Amino acid sequence: MKKCSVFFVLLISFTPAHAKTVYVTDNLDLPLRSEESNKGKIISLLSTGTPLTLLSENSKSGFSRVQLKSGMQGFISTRNTMPEPPNRTQLESSTKNISTLQTENTSLKEELARAKAAIAPGTTLEQSIAADRDRLDRELTEIKRTAANQIQLKDERDKLQEDIVNVKRELEQLKLENNALKDGANQDWFLYGGMLALAGVFLGFILPQLGWRRKNSWDRL
Repeated sequence: MKKCSVFFVLLISFTPAHAKTVYVTDNLDLPLRSEESNKGKIISLLSTGTPLTLLSENSKSGFSRVQLKSGMQGFISTRNTMPEPPNRTQLESSTKNISTLQTENTSLKEELARAKAAIAPGTTLEQSIAADRDRLDRELTEIKRTAANQIQLKDERDKLQEDIVNVKRELEQLKLENNALKDGANQDWFLYGGMLALAGVFLGFILPQLGWRRKNSWDRL
């Protein structure tokens, strides 16, 4: 049970770290040891600003397990590491960047001077550039005019499509009205035919009666 408790305490104090980069502090060369203590064997001396891959940290012992770019692993005091490069390293890096930028700036200035000399008024290159500029201006004007015509044609096409839709609607309305008139005419003819049929039946019933009454009247005379 006592061994389990000790193991649990060690497990808590030994914190695994995600693989992140730390740097040796701005100090003298620092030892990288083989063991997690100041008594561990020194396997390498780390100069200021050396980048290290942090593998784990032990808050109890105060040491971190790190790895060099070469793949060598060892232990270094956690207080001798920092998440950012030290000021001296940053200064050296900034100085190198400034020198590089100054060199590039000088080169660009020389190229610009040569370009200005090449396109001076009256030179062949200047005349060629002017001709290309005029040609591009004409092409741009033509493109703008073509675009304007296309926009106008699109508006006219949309207007025609709208007119076609309106005409189709009016045609459908006329068809409906025509069908309604046809249905009404058919109903009128059907009504007239029915009335004629009834009139025929009525006359067929009345006329014989009138003829019979007229005959009786003649017989009486």
